[in-house]
This record gives sequence, structure tokens and C-alpha cells, in this order.
Amino acid sequence: MNASLPTDGQLALARMLAAGGTREGDAIAHVDAAAYTSPERFAAEQARIFARAPLVIAPSALLPEPNMAVPHDGFGKPLLITRDKQGEAHVFLNVCRHRGTRLVEGCDAVHGPRLVCPYHAWTYTLDGRLAGLPRPDTFPGLDKSAHGLKRLPTHEAGGLIWFAFDDAANFAEADTLARDFAAFDLAGQYAFRHRTHRVKANWKLIMDAFLEGYHIQRLHAGTIAPFFKDGVSTADAIGPHQRSAVGRDATLASLSSKDWATLRAAITYTYQMFPGTVLVVSPDYINLMVLMPQAVDEVLVEDFMLIPEAPATEKALAHWERSWELLDGGVFAAEDFRACELGQQGLASGALDKLTLGTLELGIRHFHDAVEARLR
Repeated sequence: MNASLPTDGQLALARMLAAGGTREGDAIAHVDAAAYTSPERFAAEQARIFARAPLVIAPSALLPEPNMAVPHDGFGKPLLITRDKQGEAHVFLNVCRHRGTRLVEGCDAVHGPRLVCPYHAWTYTLDGRLAGLPRPDTFPGLDKSAHGLKRLPTHEAGGLIWFAFDDAANFAEADTLARDFAAFDLAGQYAFRHRTHRVKANWKLIMDAFLEGYHIQRLHAGTIAPFFKDGVSTADAIGPHQRSAVGRDATLASLSSKDWATLRAAITYTYQMFPGTVLVVSPDYINLMVLMPQAVDEVLVEDFMLIPEAPATEKALAHWERSWELLDGGVFAAEDFRACELGQQGLASGALDKLTLGTLELGIRHFHDAVEARLR
């Protein structure tokens, strides 16, 4: 493991928690219910946010070796994540440049130095170059260099692979976040499990759930609530992204430590990366959730569990399987995501004109401010 010392920002949040946590504000706030139910609003978010902003697509650990490729359809277009023979990550449109056929089918990772189209066997290297085609004599004058795969802007930093549909996307904030992620060696983790959930709720309700700790003692009373202190939380911002910290059931004196293992045992750090990614740093593993809006009332959530290394024994495997089922199947799917679905049903009824946020929930208001700023 190549973890480094906690960053100044991480330590600053720890100091605030050691003082008992901080209130995020002195007054309640509100969010219009239409933000979750308006089809017109959803269409604007897709066009002005998801079509323009840098998006996290996967952890680096999903492609741990050169010459790997993983198809990905969650963002509305057929995509292909690759790691070429030099180790560089790319996101391409999963489309053969000959006749437009999907180049790689399914959703499983493929291994090898070449990708071969199933229709006419045009062949590509994993950096996107057209390497060859059958009967080249029937394509007189074809410039192979002009027929490589369509690459989207791609940036790998701190253990995450980012991409964008907009050529003008700026990835500078990904590098800023990467300094925090280096503290817990996100880039060195092993991808233990991942699962995609189809949640019948607006994507922002999922983000809301990870922007406040007010619900932990209530919604998660039968699962993880005993590990956390009620209301001992704080947060700050990194551009449009938020970084929050919740005190665990550990000695508050340990919050002043600069030892990362001690700090992780005392604090759960969560990163809410705009527009739709959540990273939760538990004491010995990490969950990455990538949100992919499908409709105003539906979102795909791909949850990755990242652990320090591949399980070496049956005992280790059983340990990680229990943690995976507790978080992904229990806390997230059965509790958080289900609560969001029930919230969507309630909002769709028209019973509320606006949602009311207490002082422990104001991270939600900050997130919606960032969304609305990009819709103006």
C-alpha cells in the first residue's frame, strides 16, 4: 500500500470533528420539488451538465493491466474503456469506423492487444488505431490513420478514470481531488466487486442521500448506525465537489492523529464529486458509486467495492464478501436506494412544493446551487 499522509484539507475536517462537529448553517433551507419531477428540468441537466462536465466512469482498478477493455453503456452512448499496452487509459465510442457496428459486445472485460469487429473483422489496437482490415485491396486509397476509434476526452488521476463528451472539458479539478485520493492510495486498490442498481428515483435524490448524515441513526438503525456518532459531521467544498466527514464510534482524541489508518478508523470521509459520483472511505475498504441518469425518475448506480489487495485466503474472501453484502445489498440497496424510491413516489404525488432541509442537511442545498448555476 502506498498511502501518504492526510492532506491539509482532510486534517482540517478532522480538527472540526474533534471539536464536536460544526453546524453547516443557522437556518433551514429548501429545494423545489420540481427539481426531481420535471421532465424539462431533467432534459436541461442532460444537455447542460452531463453532456459538458467531466464525468467519472470507473476506478482505475477496473482495468488493472495493460491491454484490457471494458464496454460501458450507462451514459446513453456505447462506450469502451481501454488500457493500452503502454498503460494509458482511454474512453472511446464503442463503434467500428467501418459500418458503425458495436465493436465489443456484452459488459465483461476483454483481454488482448487487439479488438476485432464481429461484422467484417476490422481490427484496432487498444489506443484506438486501426491496425488492419481484410481485403485491403478493396479499399483503394483508404487512410488507416483517419479511421481510428472515436476517442472522447479522457483523464486518469488519483485512481479514477474521467471522461467527457465535450472536447472543451477541463479536468483540472480531477487533479486537485487526486491529491486527497493519494492519501488513502485509491490508485493502488483492488476492484473486489461491482454491481449496477436500477433505482426508480431522480439521480439527485441519490446524491442528496450522501450529502448529509442526519439520516444515519434513523434509516440505518439496524445496520451501520452503531458505528457513527449522531450529528458529529462537517464538510467543505473543492470547486463544485464536496468533501464531508462523519465521526465514527471511536475516541475523538484520535481525530487529531496524522496517521492515516488511525484517522480512517475514527472518520468516514465521503467525496461527492459533481455531478454524480460518490466515494465513501470506510476504515478498510472504499465504495465508489457512479450515477448514470436514465430518466427523470430513474438512475443507474454502479457500485464498486475497492480493497487493499486481492483476497489471499478463504477467510479473507469471506470477510470481504460480508462487507460487500452489508454495504451494497443492505445499506445502499435496501436502505438508501429504497428510501430514494419512496421519496420519488411522494414527490410525484404533488404533496410537497418544496423539501425542507435542516442545518445538518445543507450540503444538499450547496449541491443544488451548483446544479442550478449550470442551468441558467
